[in-house]
Amino acid sequence: MSNYSVTLIGVNFFPEDTAIGLYSTQLAEYLSDAGCAVTVVTGFPYYPQWKIRADYVDHNTWHESQYGAISVLRYKQYVPVKPSFIGRVASLLDFTLGSFINLFKIKKTDIVICVVPFTTSVLLGWLLARFKGAKLWVHVQDFEFDAAFDAGLLKPNRWYHPPIKWVLFGVERFLFNRADRVSTISMSMLKKLETKTTSSTVYFPNWVDLSGINPKQCAHHPYMESAKFKVLYSGNIGEKQDWEQFIALITHYKDNAEVEFVVVGEGAKKSWLQTRLKDYKHVRFYDPVPYNQLNHLLCNADLHILLQKNDVLDSVMPSKVLAMMASAKPSLISGHECSDVGKILLQAQGSGYVQSLTGCIAFIDELLAHPEKAIELGRNSRSYVQGAFSKSAVLLRYYEQMQQVMKEIP
Repeated sequence: MSNYSVTLIGVNFFPEDTAIGLYSTQLAEYLSDAGCAVTVVTGFPYYPQWKIRADYVDHNTWHESQYGAISVLRYKQYVPVKPSFIGRVASLLDFTLGSFINLFKIKKTDIVICVVPFTTSVLLGWLLARFKGAKLWVHVQDFEFDAAFDAGLLKPNRWYHPPIKWVLFGVERFLFNRADRVSTISMSMLKKLETKTTSSTVYFPNWVDLSGINPKQCAHHPYMESAKFKVLYSGNIGEKQDWEQFIALITHYKDNAEVEFVVVGEGAKKSWLQTRLKDYKHVRFYDPVPYNQLNHLLCNADLHILLQKNDVLDSVMPSKVLAMMASAKPSLISGHECSDVGKILLQAQGSGYVQSLTGCIAFIDELLAHPEKAIELGRNSRSYVQGAFSKSAVLLRYYEQMQQVMKEIP
């Protein structure tokens, strides 16, 4: 493999070990192991708690460190106490402006990889690429502007809604058009991406580390001690999920002694959700687990659950779905009937994808009545991700695409 100098720019990185931070870290590790000299321009770890981690609070505003052979250049970005639309924009702008100084510390780079969100990190990548004569690859994990509008973070009935939307999408289009390649993580998101840029686009999905999520290496986990049928939600407790449907489902099972719900995570809606569910004895809340415990958590569940809002189709692709499937346990997921998640689950023949509370209840009741069905669905799920989303296969395809970009004549 060629020894390229690679700069990865993105606000999420190690020690964040969930969601985008996990994937950016594993991508950087893979490129470093392949012989590339990797530098990461990132923020201070804050997700999913939405506050700077305690062990980083006392570091200087600009902080340099090593993560293995990877050089890490950090800027202590503003993190809003409550992640409102304005707060997120302020954090985005602060990270972008503050990280500009870190660009001057980079002596050489052949390719710059910008991870969205934050969208404006692409501005940093574009400037660095132009200054160093490098290629620019933008990777979209989340259309953050679309997701913000879909989640109602900016009220649509206000006079300022259309002009703000026009400006933000104009900035997004301008930045995406500066790239040599723009990738995203699902086919529906790829279709949306093609309407946002004239740059060359490519499908680059997230992946699952099958050695890290492996039921054969599963041990006891204290969160999952109950002998009841355990329905687990693990991940960010934010605006993208349909918590009203989740509450309705929990209410349905409040008198069922066989079922309990376990919620593991942090996020903007956690306090609100805990308050709404404080009178239910069959619901338990826990803080997130470190990545090295995730296998034990996931593989001890009886059912994974992820209830998404039906109107969110192509702005996000929940990466947690792959880990859920790799655990060899069934998953119950709701959302738009045409989403990529629904298509994946249909192909896997390993889980339930529904659009209604009635469908959720029917799926759980079927598993309660037929435990052998859960075993079959779980086995199908893991088999599917082994073939389509293994870490080694996906990252090898990415590296091959990166080599192709490097050979293209400007």
